[in-house]
Amino acid sequence: MKIIIDSPCSASIIIKYGIKNWPIWECEPSIFNWKYEKNETCLIIQGEAKIKTIDDIYKIKSGDLVKLPSGLECTWEICKTIKKHYRLGD
Repeated sequence: MKIIIDSPCSASIIIKYGIKNWPIWECEPSIFNWKYEKNETCLIIQGEAKIKTIDDIYKIKSGDLVKLPSGLECTWEICKTIKKHYRLGD
């Protein structure tokens, strides 16, 4: 399962999908395991993190649009306090 990162996310995509109206999630530096029960699309608006999967390590930062597939099991390492707009489902 691959994570897709569009970096940087264009303003036209942010407007097209109404991303600034999505809920916000925030987390201070930490390490935790996570399993995605639904697809998630998120726009990183602050901070940096590494997402470790069985196959790879993905580095995400402010400005990235990240697509995480349903069924993905990973470890998040929040390097700098992260804040993101997110949407669950398709």
